[in-house]
Amino acid sequence: MTETAKRRPGPRIEEVARVAGVSKSTVSRVINDEQYVSAKAREAVHAAIAQLGYSPNQAARALAGNRANAIALVVSEPTGRVLADPFFAGVLRGVHSELAGRHMQLLLMMSQPTDTSDLVTYLSSGHVDGALLVSLHGEDPLVPMLAEIGLPVVSGGRPLGTTVPFVDADNFTGALEAARHLASLGRKRIGTVAGPKDMAVGADRLSGFKRGLSEARLSSNLVAHGDFTPESGARAMERLLRKAPDLDAVFVAADIMALGALQVLHAQGKRIPEDVAVVGFDDSVFAATATPPLTTIRQDVEELGRTMTWRLLAELAGEAGLPPSLLLPTSLVRRASA
Repeated sequence: MTETAKRRPGPRIEEVARVAGVSKSTVSRVINDEQYVSAKAREAVHAAIAQLGYSPNQAARALAGNRANAIALVVSEPTGRVLADPFFAGVLRGVHSELAGRHMQLLLMMSQPTDTSDLVTYLSSGHVDGALLVSLHGEDPLVPMLAEIGLPVVSGGRPLGTTVPFVDADNFTGALEAARHLASLGRKRIGTVAGPKDMAVGADRLSGFKRGLSEARLSSNLVAHGDFTPESGARAMERLLRKAPDLDAVFVAADIMALGALQVLHAQGKRIPEDVAVVGFDDSVFAATATPPLTTIRQDVEELGRTMTWRLLAELAGEAGLPPSLLLPTSLVRRASA
């Protein structure tokens, strides 16, 4: 038996990751001095390397042979809502198309506040190389917890209160264009069914709407919030009509909420667009089939999924100079409702 064969093999990157309590990809990024690793995780990796006597110049080759070749798509919504809203199906199609031919598996996971720790434990155990996060609410604890373990993540939508790479539609400009369009029709009492207060998408679309009305010297105080469900759109529309029976236009911050708003307007005998003009947002499958067909702001949801996936895979591949955020364009699609 040769001397080489007798020699005990050195520690592997898995052992470093286990001792440090982080993922294998985090170990690699620390060794290569890359970004998006917390100070605590970086210190833990260096301590584990010193403890185990690991040879850092073996990291890249070791990691290349030990990748999970899988990423997770984590949606912070209940399963029923994910299945009912075409937005999530569009994102999933985009992610899947970007992964085509890359020999990379996709795990679809739902995140709830009660199971965040279990989810993070799973994601940190080497099952995935990175994660795509969609529909984050507020300062979601999932984001700092994943940053703590050093897992590469990209958010679909601008996250609140944290700095991670993200891809989003240009929600502000889209809502601005919606308000400008309604003002150009001569409407004077324009309200909005805004999105959730705990999501950046809701805040950005509301800000764009208010900016558009300010340009037209119109009041922007007719605001009612929904949660991106048809039921919440209906309730918000009822509140707006109680506050302003003479309302003559409404911008609804998502097509799925516009379905509920349209039902309420019809039930109250409002003609659309003669009495109340309506503009939605998304250009989802609901828009063209609504009664009447819905004028809306189009965002390319599949492109959002593709771009998120490209950004994450590029980081995993070690590409330099990646943008921390990307905004995708929106456009007005005119139909019969406004």
